[in-house]
Amino acid sequence: MSEPANSIVCNEVFKTFGVGDSMVRALRGVNLEVRFGEMMALVGPSGCGKTTLISILAGLLQRDEGELAVLGTDPSALSNHERTVWRGANVGFIFQQFNLIPQVSILENVAVPLLLRHHPKRDALDRAAKLLEEVGLKGRELTRPNKLSGGQQQRVAIARALVTGPRLLVCDEPTSALDGATGQKIMGLIRELTAAAERVVIVVTHDERIYHFADRIAHLDDGRVTHVSTPAEALAESAQRMGDAAKRH
Repeated sequence: MSEPANSIVCNEVFKTFGVGDSMVRALRGVNLEVRFGEMMALVGPSGCGKTTLISILAGLLQRDEGELAVLGTDPSALSNHERTVWRGANVGFIFQQFNLIPQVSILENVAVPLLLRHHPKRDALDRAAKLLEEVGLKGRELTRPNKLSGGQQQRVAIARALVTGPRLLVCDEPTSALDGATGQKIMGLIRELTAAAERVVIVVTHDERIYHFADRIAHLDDGRVTHVSTPAEALAESAQRMGDAAKRH
């Protein structure tokens, strides 16, 4: 495997679910390298293995075969407790459904990851307030999530994901619940707040409108990375497919 000048290195990574007739081969030998300071988009049809791959990279699932290094560590080689500690120290998640806690303020929502790591409450709330200011929600700290728009809730989710200073940020369909203009603003914000040489961002998306925010795009199909392209190349491929489909009809 490569020396970790790359933040993520996958070499022939496999993952299978179930046995016998119910067996599903989710990953069939993924090879992928992601560099420090890079935003990598993962694209491909539903069921191609994107969610399984990011779950393995984030230490939520263990691979069956292959070699893996994430930020210089193989999460699958850690015990359950060690993996939980590693994930809490290194990984931030932005989910498509936000997953905010409705009963508490957005300030408390953002502070939760720090409180779970036993940070002093005052320090956690101060850090949460600073991030809410950075995402444009200063003055709304005591608001509950259901009083915010979808775009504002996503901003809270971004702040929560970044509050621990993660070196790996995983974004699962971050614009799927947003209109086009809001999605562009959210991706611009993610790009701005995560631009650091020691951090890497992985974005799973079906939204071609946000391709240009990525440095590179990894195309998955049937559990494999078929190729890696630039955003411009990916959009050209998509236009070609649409043109070919139109000709057939």
